[in-house]
Amino acid sequence: MAEKVLIVDDEKGFLDVLSERMQSRGMEVTTATSAKEALQKLETETFDAIVLDLMMPEMGGIEALQRIKDKSPDSEVILLTGQPSVSKGVEAMKLGASDFLIKPADINELTEKIKQAKAHRMILVEKKTAKKMKDILKTKGW
Repeated sequence: MAEKVLIVDDEKGFLDVLSERMQSRGMEVTTATSAKEALQKLETETFDAIVLDLMMPEMGGIEALQRIKDKSPDSEVILLTGQPSVSKGVEAMKLGASDFLIKPADINELTEKIKQAKAHRMILVEKKTAKKMKDILKTKGW
């Protein structure tokens, strides 16, 4: 099954090129040009990975990451930035980002990070499902 990815970047040209390159690698891609738009999409859809630009107007990547994790703790978020900062990278990782890459990211590296994010997310979902089933069985007395 194809990786389902949400790419969030305010630079439309970059967004279009990256989306096309991910689709050519067999990924199902949804795009958003703002963090606000991305959060709206997360209301109705789930994604294997979210590729999020760090520097955006209105709401930056760090704030967006916090909101995404509040709304969907299992979301795997990969931050991209054209202006690398060790402190921002550390902050992002502490807030739950699965990775932090510098633009222009190597497409093969990004593809691999997305696949790893999907695998990690699947493990988390399976663990939660197993726990729910165990809890149900306990309450039913089986």
